[in-house]
Amino acid sequence: MHLPSFRVDGKTALITGASRGIGLAAAHALAQAGARVVLAARNEGDLNSALAAIQENGGSGAVWPVDITDSAAVSEGVAAFGPFDIVVNNAGTNRPALLTETRDQDLHDVLDLNIKSVFYVCREVIRHMQAHGISGSIINISSQMGHVGGPRRTVYCATKHAIEGLTKALAWEVGSSSIRVNTLCPTFIETEMTRGMLEEKEFYDFITSKIALGRIGRLEDIMGPVVFLASDASALMTGSALMVDGGWTAE
Repeated sequence: MHLPSFRVDGKTALITGASRGIGLAAAHALAQAGARVVLAARNEGDLNSALAAIQENGGSGAVWPVDITDSAAVSEGVAAFGPFDIVVNNAGTNRPALLTETRDQDLHDVLDLNIKSVFYVCREVIRHMQAHGISGSIINISSQMGHVGGPRRTVYCATKHAIEGLTKALAWEVGSSSIRVNTLCPTFIETEMTRGMLEEKEFYDFITSKIALGRIGRLEDIMGPVVFLASDASALMTGSALMVDGGWTAE
């Protein structure tokens, strides 16, 4: 018996929302595990800086400036940069508010980025994986909020619960093509997006009281699980949700 490899040498990985935060951490992790990474986000300057840091650590890759809520742009980019062996659908947003105070535009923006973009990327990537006979791994970044509810998170929870359903159904659609589809579900991670929220003491105390390990997540906490789901170490996992929530959903 031999331990399955946690390496992804020779594979090409697409990471959306890759210029910062969880997406950038996922890109660093996969590059360090041997993959060529394609970093996708809207801001080309941020992408170039992110790729430069990866290259300084010996990684390789390319940047893809794109609005992934544009299905035509997604199709063109996947054709140009793919085919991909690994995909991390990380791009997402949140507009915390009471349901009664949520604006239509906020609803549309969150639905577009958190759900529609994942659909567009999965659809196009899978077409190419199947055409090239690639046994791929698709990792949809969900959230602990895809399994529970939370105040001022109605729209966000709705999108993440939707991603969990999409992932389970898609795992059955493409399993016969040896394509795996899983979610990774973090708790609150220290990023630029969460910094403002976590600076509010009352909110911070509430968050840490819900985490059994008693601390906020760090970007490094995401890196190992991403590599695990991308590699042969998780070869029999599909349609699953990998919780990285410090015990939040175990209560």
